[in-house]
Amino acid sequence: MESSHTENEVGQEIADALGVLLRRTTRTRLHQKLTEGMGEAVDELTYPVLSALARIGPCSAAELAPEVGLDRSGVTRRASRLQDAGLVRREPDPADQRAQLLVLTEPGLRAVAELRGRLAAHIMASLSEWPPGEAEAFARGLHRFTLEGPFA
Repeated sequence: MESSHTENEVGQEIADALGVLLRRTTRTRLHQKLTEGMGEAVDELTYPVLSALARIGPCSAAELAPEVGLDRSGVTRRASRLQDAGLVRREPDPADQRAQLLVLTEPGLRAVAELRGRLAAHIMASLSEWPPGEAEAFARGLHRFTLEGPFA
C-alpha cells in the first residue's frame, strides 16, 4: 500500500510540474525571452505559429489553429504579420483550390533555426548546474514520457 502512495505522490509531482510548463503565462515569458531582438514580427504571439509551421509543415490556418491553441482568425492575423515580414507565404492548397496553405519562406526557416538554437541554449544553461549525466537522463525520460505517457 505504501508503494502506491509513493507512486501517487510521484504522479502528483509530475502533474504539478506539467501544470507549470503548460501554463500560458509560462510559455509567454519564455517566448518573449527567446524572440528578443528578432524583429517586430517575431514575438511571443507569432512564435507559436512559426514553431508549429516548422514542426508540421505547410498547412492551412484552420489546420494550424489547434496546434497553437488559437482559432483560425487568430492564426490568420499572426500569419499576416509574419507574411508582411517575409517569413511566411501563402500558397494555394493543391487539394482544395479555395484554401491557402501557410508556408515558411527561407528567411522564416532561418528565423526558426535561430529560435530553436536559442531555446536549446536556454535549456542547457538552465541545466548547467545539474550533476553529470542527469540532464541526459532527464532528456531520455522526457522523450520516453512524450512517446508513451498520457499525452501519447
